[in-house]
Amino acid sequence: MSKWLEGEVVGQKQWTQRLFSVLIDAPVEAWKAGQFGRIGLHIDGADVMRPYSFVNAPQERPLEFYYITVEGGPLTARLPHMKVGEKILVAPKASGFLVLAEVPAAENLWLLSTGTALGPFLAICKTEEAWGRFKNIVLVHAVRHAEELSYQDQVKAIAAQRGNAFAFVPFVSREDTGYAIKGRVPAAIEQGMLQSRTGVELSPEKSQVMICGNPEMVKDTQATLEARGFRRHKRREPGHIHVETYW
Repeated sequence: MSKWLEGEVVGQKQWTQRLFSVLIDAPVEAWKAGQFGRIGLHIDGADVMRPYSFVNAPQERPLEFYYITVEGGPLTARLPHMKVGEKILVAPKASGFLVLAEVPAAENLWLLSTGTALGPFLAICKTEEAWGRFKNIVLVHAVRHAEELSYQDQVKAIAAQRGNAFAFVPFVSREDTGYAIKGRVPAAIEQGMLQSRTGVELSPEKSQVMICGNPEMVKDTQATLEARGFRRHKRREPGHIHVETYW
């Protein structure tokens, strides 16, 4: 028996020249919001698979994966050109520990992302579990250019449904927008900009922080939080910081 499922492409969305989302119909096993799956193609005699986080919540279908094309990448050179109805390989089980089950109780949940790492946090925000456990949820999405602030329709839908319990903070590092913070997430934490913009307390006493994105952002943000008294969470030693590198 094959270790991969045969899925079917049911949609494609192009956000920018390099950013895409693919929608897939496949009977994967149950998973938790924040986890990632693996999708791929049979290329030159080998199964080429790559991990991508689910953007859709576990109760939603079809499966949705947000990805960026990589120069010379064998999979992403082909993936954007796939048509509706074409077959694609999908792992039957999800993986990953960036899930709410690993997060201790707190008043505030901070979700800090860069680029395509927005995906798992959107999935989390679309679950009832998140809103049953936290009074306030702040979603941060940091990108280089404003056009990369994808999924604004879903962000607005969450905001409309959750009201003052939800705050979205965009960061755009390479252009002025008039609405996004220009700069890096660690600097905004050091300067108190996130707390002042959202009105939500960012402290070890009241907050849990999930960080997902490029390794440099993850490392620097974790160091900045640790300087403010936060600790990396471990099952045997509960803390406040939960990280996954993804870009």
